[in-house]
Amino acid sequence: MNLRKWIRELVAVMREEDLAEIEVRRLFTTVRVRRPGGEMTMPAAQPAIPVEAVGAGSEAGEGAPPRNLIPIKSPMVGTFYRAPAPDADPYVEELSSVTVGQTVCIVEAMKLMNEIESEVSGRIARILVENAQPVEYGQTLFLVESESAA
Repeated sequence: MNLRKWIRELVAVMREEDLAEIEVRRLFTTVRVRRPGGEMTMPAAQPAIPVEAVGAGSEAGEGAPPRNLIPIKSPMVGTFYRAPAPDADPYVEELSSVTVGQTVCIVEAMKLMNEIESEVSGRIARILVENAQPVEYGQTLFLVESESAA
């Protein structure tokens, strides 16, 4: 089956099932189709939460909701890794402090490991991507509660 026909069939399935995104893997080929404006789907254990919802106090029982949430976004398409090696500790955890220039994760693209650094000082309020998951250009990876007023 040629790739163009395969993609058309995936788009038809997306329309029939009202899906925002679909990914199919066959042997050494992976095809992901996403509707324009569709957000990356998150695993059921960690639903996607927009920045506005987090800032509006989506977590009950934590007192005042975090303010000054600054996203750290992926500068490229690739695979997200929280640690420098499979057996190593993650660069950051939720609620850990970060400084400008501190490495927060790795995005692997074309077998190159690209260290992603924080551009803001603060505290990691939320990690939005699971380890070893594919990420898109501009996708928010972390939300940082900034120490300074934004």
